[in-house]
Amino acid sequence: MAIWLVAGILLMAAADPDPTTETSHTVTSGETLGGIANRAEVPRVLIIEANGLKAPYALRTGQKLVIPRRRIHTVKDGETGFGIAMDYGVPWSAIATASGIDPKGPVKTGQKLTVPTMAKAIAVAGPTEPASDAPPPTASSAASEPAVLKNGPAPAFRWPIEGKVRRGFIAKVGDKAWHDGIDILADKGIAIRAAAAGKVIFAGDGPKEYGKTVILFHSGRWTTTYSYLDQITVKDGEDVRAGERIGLNGQTGLASQPQLHFEVRNDRVPLDPAKYLPRSPTRK
Repeated sequence: MAIWLVAGILLMAAADPDPTTETSHTVTSGETLGGIANRAEVPRVLIIEANGLKAPYALRTGQKLVIPRRRIHTVKDGETGFGIAMDYGVPWSAIATASGIDPKGPVKTGQKLTVPTMAKAIAVAGPTEPASDAPPPTASSAASEPAVLKNGPAPAFRWPIEGKVRRGFIAKVGDKAWHDGIDILADKGIAIRAAAAGKVIFAGDGPKEYGKTVILFHSGRWTTTYSYLDQITVKDGEDVRAGERIGLNGQTGLASQPQLHFEVRNDRVPLDPAKYLPRSPTRK
């Protein structure tokens, strides 16, 4: 009898996961967002943001919700919100909100930040605005087939803007000068477009050398960075489509003339964008 009682208790425990530790929740009949948040001990606003819920936040039976369990990050010397967002693949605005700090303010060494779990962005193919039919620019080095790294193949990147490549990628070797991306010359105000579908994890003033910057997080821990912008036309946390306008070309940061600084990274490691972009049809 005792054995059956213990077995029954174990089965009940397996069937009813602890709401204070579960990372996903299937809505049952009669449940409300407030009730789920209270039982999970997670602020209601974080569940709303993690699942992209819209007012009036009505739930349906069987709906699966991400419960954003928090991770704690202790700021190290020299770190910025710009880099922390890139590390975790979580919008800086979401980290700042969860941590109760001003997203426009600096972070401090030793400061503890709360990093919420975000729902996985859905990549949607196709631009939301018509892209130009003109051929993309050519790079200073021939593009190769996308490499397969430890996190999987690169997305099918496209050129974010048309123009001459003023400065190419230079890998960091010792103390020699390096350049983590490519600089593409184009008139001020020209639309900058997402090189692939992804989520905006940073949109604002980057480190002084970058100026106004947008960072997109793509599947497989790939990121693309767009700097020197005159204007930013997307918001932190927003999902964007390949080819969607994310900003306007400019001359901010250390740019000496209107141009786009464009980077491709995998797990924060800078890679030569020319090797992941399509070859211009004008080249043999």
